[in-house]
Amino acid sequence: MSNMNDVFGPRLPYGKVNSQYQTEFEPATGTIWGYFKPKGNACFSLGLLKDINAHDSALAANDGNVEIAGVNHKADVYVLGSRTPRVFNLGGDLALFVLLIKSRDRDALAHYARLCIDNLYPRIQNFGCRSLTTVSLVQGDALGGGFEAALTSDVVVAEESAQLGFPEILFNLFPGMGAYSLLARRIGMRAAEELITSGRILPARKLQEMGVIDIVTNDGEGEAAVREWIARNAKRRNGLQGIFSARNAIHPVTREELDAITDTWVDAALRLEDRDLKMMGRIVRAQMRRTEMGDVSDVSAAALEEEQVLRVEKEMACVA
Repeated sequence: MSNMNDVFGPRLPYGKVNSQYQTEFEPATGTIWGYFKPKGNACFSLGLLKDINAHDSALAANDGNVEIAGVNHKADVYVLGSRTPRVFNLGGDLALFVLLIKSRDRDALAHYARLCIDNLYPRIQNFGCRSLTTVSLVQGDALGGGFEAALTSDVVVAEESAQLGFPEILFNLFPGMGAYSLLARRIGMRAAEELITSGRILPARKLQEMGVIDIVTNDGEGEAAVREWIARNAKRRNGLQGIFSARNAIHPVTREELDAITDTWVDAALRLEDRDLKMMGRIVRAQMRRTEMGDVSDVSAAALEEEQVLRVEKEMACVA
């Protein structure tokens, strides 16, 4: 970090102390660096969602300016990343989902879904500031809602070992916080639907070939790649932002569209059966093994393998 500071100048930390969303501002490049730092599992807990929303609402209300020590700084670029090693974000809080589904608490599920959209939609709209460019820096796994969050940015940068995907179909659900809308405007509806229904977790390079990810770099070089992109495009940033705005105008994602999809998601979640919730638990365990022990290369495959092992054990017990 010291070498980076020598070249680009210091970053100024700001925001709420002990927040699960840590933010720094780099005056030399006008860049906000925002990092997920969740307590517990690296998913979108209610606490993390509220901390992100607190920061981003203030940014939008201040017309894309960051206030530090009473001084406003204009932001040109807003980078979204993570402080959790090997993980960008694992998506929705599946443990909470199981609890709310079993208790049939539709209102609480709907509240969670809308809070997710409260966070994602402003970023899709560049916080109402046409001169602000958004970048996602994916230095680890991005699953479900984590993948959706990455897709909200104008530019997606990922390190080579990162894996991204939507495993929701494995537990008989679908990603309901923007996946279809955001993927479709990058790769088309048919390809988006194929990716979502496959449940596959894919490496960053493959997703770059598909047109989902813009830049893939070596592990440990993601931040440098973002900085290089910012520096390389500094003189044409206005033109690029116009191109991004045109893309959004041609393929708009509206709040009404996202809200309607979340309503469908809530209804679908409440129709899940016990076997679906058990698979949800297997996905959580596979996620934890990959992030904590590193012995899982494909979360979806590991969950399906556990299911198969349990099925065989049950059949053998019946025979015995």
